[in-house]
Amino acid sequence: MAHTPLETAHILLRRRKFSHAISILESGKNPEIYHDTFDYFLTAGIACLYLGEKGSASMYFQRARQIRPSDITLLTAQAVLFLSRGDTVKALGYYLEIIDEDPDNKIALAAIEFIRTNGSDDEIYKAVDSGEIARFYPPLGVNPDWINKIFLSVLAGVALAVLILNLGNISKVFRRIPVNFGKEREDLSGLFLPVSELGNVQESDLSGSSFKFILSEEQIKHSYELVKAYSTAYRENAARVEINRLLLSNADEELKARMKIVLSKFSDATFDSLISNRDNIPYSDIEKNPELYLGCTVSWSGRITNAVTAGKSYRCDLLVGDENLSRMEGIVPVFFEEAPYPELDGERPVHILGKIKSENGTLLLEGRGVYQEIRK
Repeated sequence: MAHTPLETAHILLRRRKFSHAISILESGKNPEIYHDTFDYFLTAGIACLYLGEKGSASMYFQRARQIRPSDITLLTAQAVLFLSRGDTVKALGYYLEIIDEDPDNKIALAAIEFIRTNGSDDEIYKAVDSGEIARFYPPLGVNPDWINKIFLSVLAGVALAVLILNLGNISKVFRRIPVNFGKEREDLSGLFLPVSELGNVQESDLSGSSFKFILSEEQIKHSYELVKAYSTAYRENAARVEINRLLLSNADEELKARMKIVLSKFSDATFDSLISNRDNIPYSDIEKNPELYLGCTVSWSGRITNAVTAGKSYRCDLLVGDENLSRMEGIVPVFFEEAPYPELDGERPVHILGKIKSENGTLLLEGRGVYQEIRK
């Protein structure tokens, strides 16, 4: 049976496809049927919240509150918005309102304890930057994609066990395949040797060479172990930073060649994957040392200016900052091989997914995706 746009958005939320959910809600057929309903505003707001579009989330939650002001899920969402802005007084008021309705509410109780023990602005902003504050977001339930993957993995394991029991030594030809939660790339663990088998990890002759980083043997081995851990956990951004560190260092050429092979196996990040693995990199970090982050994928918000379309390509400058530009971090040129559609509006907030590049020594974003609300 066909789903309505709102029902589809609910499914996409559970699957952590936040930008897709918003797109479905904004462009659904017959929007007048559900655009003025509580469920529409709440669903769109939660999708924006998880996507990091806090201004849009606040707008949707305010509209929802006009319809059903005491809904527990809505109160939870609005409370964490205030908390993320450092307004602990308003956040605490909302959490106490939740406790009045639901004394055993785990999220509200945990948030109140967090405010009590970590209520300073520094601690709150630290929780926001690290992604820890997401534990106070309205829960989405179990991702059905994960259930399907786990079921298939268990089923494969059972089948493999039956084969092993019946075919004896044939087990020697099988390799263990880990559960892959929606990532379309091979298992990389086989590319890494144990540290004890690496041999010499440093260049023996540094004369005539220029390295950005001069690392000790222990530091090189530590970076190598981090690359292995991050790569096998599908945290490509974090792994790429350590690989760049090794490639720019006095690490042995054979080790560098192995790192380049690992790089060639990485898949591109998406809006949703950057949120789920918390490896989105702030502009301020990259500005300090751009070479270390080349090739990483980031999702930055702000406004666009100086937009130019030439044939199919599109260039603009992204004013990186919060949605209202009350805090601007910097200006970054952005290049898309194909112009985004619909055309981007410089008067409204935009979220750009891009890969860090360098062009004539200037930091550049190679555009891979863009999100901007269709409706004003």
